[in-house]
Amino acid sequence: MENNGICQHIKAIKTLKVAKEYACEECIKIGSDWVHLRTCQTCGVTLCCDSSPMQHMSQHCKKVSHPVVISSEPGERWLYCYVDDEMDGY
Repeated sequence: MENNGICQHIKAIKTLKVAKEYACEECIKIGSDWVHLRTCQTCGVTLCCDSSPMQHMSQHCKKVSHPVVISSEPGERWLYCYVDDEMDGY
């Protein structure tokens, strides 16, 4: 963590990966519903948030060590780092 409060994982993001579709790929496969969507900034996959029943994005980030996601919700402009538990607007 740097003194300015933004973690290195978030600072490393130069170009945002955005959702190709407004859908959780994993929820669709199993017929589950989601609450909000997040897009991984390492691989670009869009999955459901921790408020969703299946919490696919946090599972993805922990399993494959991809630290940063953005909100894929209309009007929301923020990044979150799972490793450092840090959030930053853009």
